[in-house]
Amino acid sequence: MSFDTSHIQLWLGVFAIATVLYILCLVTYRLFFHPLAKYPGPFLAKLTDAYMLYYALRGDRHLEFWRLHEKHGKFVRFGPNSLSVNSDTALHEIYGHRANVRKAEFYDAFVHPAPNTHNARDRDLHARKRRVLSHAFSDGAIKEVEKYILANIRTFCEAIGDYGRVIPENKGWSSPKNMSDWSSWLAMDILGDLCFGKAFHMLERPDNRYTVDLVGVAAQRHLLCGTMPIVDKLGLDKILFHKIAAGRAQYMAYSRQQLGERTALGEETDRRDFFYYLLKARDPETGQGFTTPELWGESNLLIIAGSDTTSTAIAATLFYLVRNPDTLARVTSEIRSVFSSLEDIHIGDALNSCIYLRACIDEAMRLSPSVGGILPREVLSGGMMIDGEQVPTGTIVGTPHYTIHHNPLYYPEPFSFKPERWIGEEAKVKAAKRAFCPFSIGSRGCIGKGLAYVEMSITLARVLYMYDLRRAVGVHDPAEGGPERGVWGRHRKEEMQLVDTFTSWKEGVMVEFRKRDL
Repeated sequence: MSFDTSHIQLWLGVFAIATVLYILCLVTYRLFFHPLAKYPGPFLAKLTDAYMLYYALRGDRHLEFWRLHEKHGKFVRFGPNSLSVNSDTALHEIYGHRANVRKAEFYDAFVHPAPNTHNARDRDLHARKRRVLSHAFSDGAIKEVEKYILANIRTFCEAIGDYGRVIPENKGWSSPKNMSDWSSWLAMDILGDLCFGKAFHMLERPDNRYTVDLVGVAAQRHLLCGTMPIVDKLGLDKILFHKIAAGRAQYMAYSRQQLGERTALGEETDRRDFFYYLLKARDPETGQGFTTPELWGESNLLIIAGSDTTSTAIAATLFYLVRNPDTLARVTSEIRSVFSSLEDIHIGDALNSCIYLRACIDEAMRLSPSVGGILPREVLSGGMMIDGEQVPTGTIVGTPHYTIHHNPLYYPEPFSFKPERWIGEEAKVKAAKRAFCPFSIGSRGCIGKGLAYVEMSITLARVLYMYDLRRAVGVHDPAEGGPERGVWGRHRKEEMQLVDTFTSWKEGVMVEFRKRDL
């Protein structure tokens, strides 16, 4: 018996022709008739989000935004329905408190197992969660846990100087230290104390140090799946980025374990840590506390946001200081003149008076921001005006941090490390501050900004008080750029190189320390 397959072939042909016609119509629409068709951008980016997915996978997404704006100007179409705007006006119109936007679908890829304070797209849900965490991040709450911060910083400061085992032929200088690693271990140990009632002891032993890699992989998976949401919806990350997806699963399991150990302690603990407030919180309308999935979601957030970002800023500040001897001498002099002993360095007016130290930190975060890419927002019903352009409902918009931080309109000599730009002429300082967004701005800005500055300021002040610093001698520093990298944007030797994983992955920052006689 034979089967007539001609009708099957006919329908397959019809399907193929229909598919081709659909693709041709879609391409034609996106190139010529889409509301964003008038804006410049790469040809492929106008057709598919796969363009930016490629750069997200390379870790160059933040640089690609900068390259696109260098080529095309203020407005760039970086996706079929996505618009990037490089101006301080756009920054405040998009992220300001009254902006007619919400977080984009990009953030759905970050949700597991429930929305948290960072990725909740619903405004009311975000407001409820943020009110709870705001108690944990208040000045009073931070002061209450300062002793745990200081304990970890003391351990860090002793370890980086080869305390107790100085090598004679080094003339008092320590062995080269990879400060990307050491700052990550410090940030994670502080995070453990402030979130989970225990330090992870990464500064003292290697047992838990593998989790730093898991944090980076988890963030990268979120970036990839958020950049092209269909990858997340169809679970394609498990096929396309198998190792990254597996690493993210390990991270989630680790986060769940830490949550379980902390919740077992309950509210009856002398530590007013972050989870003390989360466990104690009650919805004013229902009286219900956070569910276990919600607590797990916040745990995922706190580990990534509380470690990756602060460690990058500390490492970046050290990178630029040891390459700028005059700046290093000035900030060292400031610290040693303000404080008469090491233990005087803590939260308070004296630390706040170290204006040049703060300028060095801000300048390092400007040059090498912990989140360098774009924080996408979706324009809500009615559209909105962005820097003089009417943008329609549903458009994805944003201002990329790395790009605006290197905009010469706000930062003359944008690739030079000049802390003086933050304390100089009032008009120039005002312009610099208006375009400065390492923690984002507005109602969705980083809730941990105050804590981050406390950690960074105390750590760097204590290091500068205890030690003389220099670039590691005779050692290659992976943090440096250079023409050999073969990438436009990574060619500057004196710029700390970051890998965009939504937050920033870093390597190197090789520094040597020599202890002072106190």
